[in-house]
Amino acid sequence: MAQFELILGLLLVGALLTGLAGRLKLPYPVLLALIGVCLAFAPGLPDLTLDPDLTLALFVAPVLLDAAYDASLRDLKDNWWPVASLTLIAVGLTVVSVALVIRLFLPDIPWPAAVALGAIVAPPDASAATAVLRMLRPPHRVLVVLEGESLFNDASALLIYRAAVGLIAGTSGTFLAAVPSLLILGLGSAFLGIVLARLTLPILLRFQEVGPAVLMQFLTVFLVWILADQLHLSPIITMVCNAITIARTAPTKIPARLRIPSYAVWEVIVFVLNILIFIFVGFELKPLLHRLNPAEWGHYLTIGGTICATTILVRIGWVMSYNSFVRLKNRLFGVHLPPRLTPPTLQSGIMVSWCGMRGIVTLAAALALPDNFPYRDLLLFTAFSVVLGTLILQGLTLRPLMLALRFAGDRVIEDEVRLARTELTRSALQVVESEAVSEARAAVWREYEARLATATVESHTGTNTGSELALIQSHAIAAERRTLDQLRNRGDIGDDAFHRLEEELDWAEVYAQRSAGVAAESD
Repeated sequence: MAQFELILGLLLVGALLTGLAGRLKLPYPVLLALIGVCLAFAPGLPDLTLDPDLTLALFVAPVLLDAAYDASLRDLKDNWWPVASLTLIAVGLTVVSVALVIRLFLPDIPWPAAVALGAIVAPPDASAATAVLRMLRPPHRVLVVLEGESLFNDASALLIYRAAVGLIAGTSGTFLAAVPSLLILGLGSAFLGIVLARLTLPILLRFQEVGPAVLMQFLTVFLVWILADQLHLSPIITMVCNAITIARTAPTKIPARLRIPSYAVWEVIVFVLNILIFIFVGFELKPLLHRLNPAEWGHYLTIGGTICATTILVRIGWVMSYNSFVRLKNRLFGVHLPPRLTPPTLQSGIMVSWCGMRGIVTLAAALALPDNFPYRDLLLFTAFSVVLGTLILQGLTLRPLMLALRFAGDRVIEDEVRLARTELTRSALQVVESEAVSEARAAVWREYEARLATATVESHTGTNTGSELALIQSHAIAAERRTLDQLRNRGDIGDDAFHRLEEELDWAEVYAQRSAGVAAESD
């Protein structure tokens, strides 16, 4: 009971600190990391441990699905090269650099353990950066690159992590021998994710009550992860491909009354998991810190600080090199980009290079190390040092840096939303025009005409029955949904604009259904 009460209390503290972070316009993981530090030094607290085999599935799977569901395939295709460079080259350089640095401090550490540390600290967590950046309206392309990176760098880093841990455990051969199998593993994982999405979605659609529907979504996430793990595939790649596939087909099939609470529940789940991971890291660090003597303290801090600096500098070096090369190419050969894309600038390169805060994936991977893993205590301490260091150093300076760079205004999403609204309204007017002439039809017609003219006109329904009005509205909303889906499939709009308008249609649909229900009760 004491442990349960402690968890509740810490969740409350985490919620309060997150509210404070919002007022201060800071990434909330910065304050959550401070909770972990306080727990590591707090006396008299009970011991809390987590099964290493459970950690990645519990903390990474839901967070990854939530991020992948919102990913825009069109924007990822448009920005494939910068995303791939961060996912593959930046991660690879970080892994190699960290492994070399840790070997300088500890020559006797096995190479697989050194590589495992590099893989643990390699993937940045874009959620902390984008939470701040969205408030400041940076170029849309910067957000797309960061969010795309956060999806796929987890996969590349954790594939290396898994191979390194397997080498220590004796379940893998050599790194060179593992490379071809990693490629096959990636393709198999992607195929499995797509197939599972096609198989599970019809089952999920059978649940039409909010509680069972959301629970089945949550359980399916772990089913996909566990099945991929049991088949010795990559759960990360499987989950990303599964979520993106579902996101392309589910919106037109799931009713608004289920989607609205579902999105709310997932937002809460991701938030709670972010709090819990810092709590468990704090408890894992507590016995570790008690075992350190004063001489080891200096050694651990030196290693943690050096590794943190290494991850930051490697990212800056690669991003700015890539950015300079692309800008030089554009000057010499011209810009060949779709009109919706802005070419990279020095400011965007600086912004992306500084958004390297580590977070939940790094912590979960460190906690997932087996208990008998070489230098596990040091690796866990170093991983937390990198997370804490990057969150404080980069997280606290991200907003001032963004303001100092003075980005030009970017209205990509607003323009796409305006385009989509116009197309949606026209399709709705076509449907309304086909309805039988009535006062309800006239009221809905006036509403959509006013929207098309971007004017505000109050519609008076007179003696119209609410059920007839709601029926016409529901037909119009269905036409809008079809048009919205077509706009996304054609690539006219990205997923950011799609989800913004989807939410508007969801609330309009719920309101129409509620109005129809009230009218039916009054008849």
